[in-house]
Amino acid sequence: MKVAKEIRDEWPIFEINREDELFPNKLKKISPKIEKLYYRGNWDESIFDRSAAVIGSRRMTKYGMEVCEEVVANLVGRKTTVISGFMYGIDTEAHKNTIKYGGRTVAVLGGGLDELYPTENLELYRQILETGGLIISEYEADFKPCLWSFPQRNRIVAGLANEVYVIEAGRKSGSLITANLAYKLHKKVFAVPGSIYSPTSQGCNMLIGEAKAKILAEINLDNNEEKVEQLEFFGDKSMEILKAMGNEEMTIDELHEITKREVWEISIELTNLSLSGVVEEEGGKYKISRLRKS
Repeated sequence: MKVAKEIRDEWPIFEINREDELFPNKLKKISPKIEKLYYRGNWDESIFDRSAAVIGSRRMTKYGMEVCEEVVANLVGRKTTVISGFMYGIDTEAHKNTIKYGGRTVAVLGGGLDELYPTENLELYRQILETGGLIISEYEADFKPCLWSFPQRNRIVAGLANEVYVIEAGRKSGSLITANLAYKLHKKVFAVPGSIYSPTSQGCNMLIGEAKAKILAEINLDNNEEKVEQLEFFGDKSMEILKAMGNEEMTIDELHEITKREVWEISIELTNLSLSGVVEEEGGKYKISRLRKS
C-alpha cells in the first residue's frame, strides 16, 4: 500500500549522500556501507545528539507494552530522541509513546518511504512527521520491504542510536541483530529481563546472560546519600521494593520472596527505578544508588 497522497504532497522526500555535510557521522562506521539516505520531515542534526533505540518483538505482550511505556517516558523526560523500526509490536508502541509524552521519534523503514508497511500505521506515519520527527530509509521510494531488507535496516537503527533498549525479543528476533551490532560498536545496550518460560523474553535474558546488555541506565549521580523514606514521590509499588531492599543488595528472586509479588511486576518497577537512577544493578543484584540532588 502506498503512503497517502496528501502526505506525499505535504512532505516531499529528500536525499542525503554520504559526502554531504548533514550525513550522520555515526553511520560512516557501519558495514555494509550506507551510500545515501532518503528522508521525510525536517532534518535537524541535533535530533541524533541524544538518541536511543527502543526495539523488541513484533509479538508484544502486555508486560512488554507496560515496560515499553515506562522506558520511553523516561527517555523523553531526558530529552532523548527515540529511534525504532516502525514495525508491529514494540516498534510501533515506542513511536506512539514518544509522541504521547511529547518527544521526537525517528522511524527507520525496511522499505521505501512511499511504501506503507504495516498498512495500519498510516496515522502514525503522519504523526511522526507532524511532531518534528523523521522517517528515513536507504531504499528508493517505491522499494517494497522484503525478508533481507529488515535485518539490513537494523544496522542503521544501531548506528544512529547512542544506546539501545531491547524490551522483548525471542531467540531469533531481529532485535538481537540490532543489539549485537550496537554491542560491537561499543554502544550502551540494555535488555529487560522476563520469565524464562516466555518466548518473547528468551532473547533479552540471553543478552543479559552473555553480558552484552544491562538493564539500568548509567546516569551521572551526585554523592549525597538519601534515605528510602525521602523517596515518597515514587508510587506505592516502587516504595514497597525500595523498603524491601533497604541497604542490602538483592536479586529479583529475593525481592519476590519478601514482597510476594510476581517476578514480572518486580522487573517493571526495577526497570523504572534503574532508568530514574534510583537503583543500580551489578551481577544480577540490585541496590539503592546514590541519588541526584534535587
